[in-house]
Amino acid sequence: MVCRYTALNRTVWEQVESLVYFFLFPVLLFHSIVRTPLDLQSASSLIMAGLVLGFCSVSITYALPKLPFLRPHIDGRLHAASAQVGFRFNSFIALAMAERVAGPQALLLIAVLIGVCVPMFNIAAVWPMARHSQRSFGRELVRNPLILATVSGLLANLLGLHIPSWIEPTLQRIGAASLALGLMTAGAGMYFGDLIKAKTLAIALLTIRHLITPILAWGLARAFELDTTQTTVLLAFSALPTATNCYVLATRMGYNGAFVAGLVTLSTVLGMLSLPFALAVLR
Repeated sequence: MVCRYTALNRTVWEQVESLVYFFLFPVLLFHSIVRTPLDLQSASSLIMAGLVLGFCSVSITYALPKLPFLRPHIDGRLHAASAQVGFRFNSFIALAMAERVAGPQALLLIAVLIGVCVPMFNIAAVWPMARHSQRSFGRELVRNPLILATVSGLLANLLGLHIPSWIEPTLQRIGAASLALGLMTAGAGMYFGDLIKAKTLAIALLTIRHLITPILAWGLARAFELDTTQTTVLLAFSALPTATNCYVLATRMGYNGAFVAGLVTLSTVLGMLSLPFALAVLR
């Protein structure tokens, strides 16, 4: 409403998108990964389950345009921009809810999953857009601030580097600003008309994110014999809404940000159903 009916129009929000994409979100990702020590050995089973879950979600999402009964109804360019919605997750909600769901240990475990899965998901999000627009995939990875922040944060964590305590409050405020402004830029770019035009793709992606992925997580938790806390963390991780910066990434790479913004909004609403489904029904 602010974007459409006040002087803070689309021109203003395009600049806010740049601020979020190139500065606020990278700082939040780096800080989220560095601030919590990663004990990779004790969480090896959970890490493997998370990586397999991520690989399966990415594979299913990529396969949508190749399925005979869906191929005629899916636009390749829209799929390239929105495929990320099917497997990326909202790390802010993950970090906020972990300790409340399963205690302090859960916060450490969810940080481990974020650290090992975010690089894979960010690369998987960039690849179809770079390929479809015939851009250099390697160049897009090197220039992507979200991937750079995630990889550098993971390396800093594994090397045992710490953020000085005097800068922590500033980083926390930047993180809070990135969440608020990221959601507002998604709202400013939202146009539900595009969802109606590509409703088959929208339904397929949201089904993967909020139904198929939690069910896969339930099966993997048993296959890897995870304990109660690890199972809870994996199920919560699987049922999260998609990442709010999906919209920003699609827009900055020249794709239909309005369609992705609509998916992000619907995914956020559906998260209120998929999280209880995973944590109550499946668990």
